[in-house]
Amino acid sequence: MRDILPTLERWYAARVPFGLATVVSVSRSAPREPGASMAVGPDDEVVGSVSGGCVEGAVFELAQEVLASGEARLETFGYSDEDAFAVGLTCGGEITVLVRPVTSESDPTFGAVAASVASGEPVTVATVVDGPAPRGATLAAWPTTVAGTLGAPGLDVAVTADARGELALGATGLRHYGPRGERREDAVTVFLQSFAPPPRMLVFGAIDYAAAVARIGSFLGYRVTVCDARPVFATPKRFPEPVEVVVDWPHRYLHATATDERTVICVLTHDPKFDVPLLEEALRRPAAYIGAMGSRRTHHERMERLIEAGLTDDELSRLRSPVGLDLGARTPEEVAVSVAAEIIALRWGGTGAPLTATGGAIHTNGSACATNGSA
Repeated sequence: MRDILPTLERWYAARVPFGLATVVSVSRSAPREPGASMAVGPDDEVVGSVSGGCVEGAVFELAQEVLASGEARLETFGYSDEDAFAVGLTCGGEITVLVRPVTSESDPTFGAVAASVASGEPVTVATVVDGPAPRGATLAAWPTTVAGTLGAPGLDVAVTADARGELALGATGLRHYGPRGERREDAVTVFLQSFAPPPRMLVFGAIDYAAAVARIGSFLGYRVTVCDARPVFATPKRFPEPVEVVVDWPHRYLHATATDERTVICVLTHDPKFDVPLLEEALRRPAAYIGAMGSRRTHHERMERLIEAGLTDDELSRLRSPVGLDLGARTPEEVAVSVAAEIIALRWGGTGAPLTATGGAIHTNGSACATNGSA
């Protein structure tokens, strides 16, 4: 979508209808990921791709039919065992494509979404794919605002909450709901497409606890980097495959690395020569979460050194130390769950208390981290 956006903006501004095809799900060795888009505009002009050439001809014809009828269509393309040259994916994969007409009347939020994507402002677009809701209907969710409707108020509320959750992680995929947004039903299928890069998790200290934290960070959708100055520990084979491993002094690496209000920083070295200069750098830059591992004694000694280094009370108040929630964790994996729980609670304003001890709505409308939106 980002690649073809300038053309789509031009068509939309000129009030020229176009057919927009978007990959909403894939399986096996499909050549493109969900969110890949192709559009057919005036004079049969085509921009973008949904399969790298395998099914573009069929999608082109489908887009023409959609423009003529004004009705969105859902089509699945896959490899044909009987005829490898039939319309399908010769790579053996399968893709499902939603093709919908886009006009200023059918999609009044498209212009605002396009402007946000072009300017780098995070936004998630929710589109009805299937079920008892208007196929192709869209809703756009920004961190603090929402526009459009999927046809039912309850569905809009549930999808908005999930869209902001996906936006916080830069994630894209299908979600299922009841006709009025019921969470335990799957009558309505909605495609959530987030226009934001995944947030970063920076883990300092290549120890066993770091491997567990990196693993759960990847599971939660973060782009994880582990950094340690000791090459004997900072080796890729000790960490899950998606994790980047860097050998460098932690404070030097962080100084050269961009962070934002979604970035998570976990300091697991509990060694003053690494911790203090690293936390001096971390506590003075944007981040959603800054946690440091260590005992109570280590924490107090670390705080004294940071005060001596000139950090203010406001800066020190950002530090979550000792890291994690009180779960009674012992193993690296359990500690990683504790850390992840604290990160999630801080992001959405959770208390960390058992739900059996709380009352009211489980999912609140507020958020402790406004830049990530609200749930």
